Amino acid sequence: MRTTKETIRGPLSGAHAVVTGSAGFIGRHLLDALVARGASVTGVDRRESFDRLRPGQELRCDLVDPDAQGALGDLLASADMVFHLAARPGVRGVGPSIEHDRQRDNVDATRRVLALTPRQVPLVVTSSSSVYGGARLVDGGAIRPSHESDALRPRGGYARSKVEVEQLCAARAEAGGVVAVARPFTVVGEGQRCDMALTRWLHAAVAGEPLTVFGSTDRSRDFTDVAEVAGALVALGMRGEAVVVNVGTGRPHTLEHVVRAIGAGLGRELPLELVPAGDEEPPATRAHTGRCERVCGFVPVTDLASVVRRQLDQVVVAAA
Repeated sequence: MRTTKETIRGPLSGAHAVVTGSAGFIGRHLLDALVARGASVTGVDRRESFDRLRPGQELRCDLVDPDAQGALGDLLASADMVFHLAARPGVRGVGPSIEHDRQRDNVDATRRVLALTPRQVPLVVTSSSSVYGGARLVDGGAIRPSHESDALRPRGGYARSKVEVEQLCAARAEAGGVVAVARPFTVVGEGQRCDMALTRWLHAAVAGEPLTVFGSTDRSRDFTDVAEVAGALVALGMRGEAVVVNVGTGRPHTLEHVVRAIGAGLGRELPLELVPAGDEEPPATRAHTGRCERVCGFVPVTDLASVVRRQLDQVVVAAA
């Protein structure tokens, strides 16, 4: 089975790509992947960006700010491909404004990008595997992969906002727009958000504290290396097809496997604290990968031990 390193479709020299959410976890890795293929990239984010971009190659703005519409529209109209990653992340987000924030940053921001991007420009919108509400379990407890054609069963406000995002994309596609929707499965790697399980556990382990696990260590996730996710997004942009694609390995790992990988990296057993899982926490996730292989030209492969070591190195350096 091929990996992203074997499926680069050719240089993007001369192509102009725009990435919203360019200062985020996946966005930073996507910038690297595009630049490595020769693209000229403009990042869009309301946070300060980073040294991957030279002055003039970024637009700092809020996507739904009316005052930014002119500059944003000009930028999107100049693009050869657009990658929309900007969003309000986190399935466990709480607070009095969380639903408003999700509507604004996920749904309204996507509506703005769709409206300002010319229909003939390939647009890749990042959704989430959370729209499935988890994988279905079949006879014997086997995990059935989630197919792109499955009925969506979102759990919680974050997943529901991503379903709304996909509905907006479907309307654009029906009107003749070129829009691909990517559904990444549990993305891991350097720069992962601090609220995600692997990062939380690594920080706790380095500090000598118990690892807080929601539900049970028997729960499983289709962990997907962020470098592979970035490669899939690039492939979707180059493909220029209106399609919905799972971006996952199809090979889930239990949370116990992850805990053991962290313990192996530190050379010791780790204490756990089990707490009840919320309704937004499905027992398992697993991607069906056939469409990804057909459209992107590869199936992501995640070396869990390697990913854990890479993230652990970052945490150890930060704690020093």
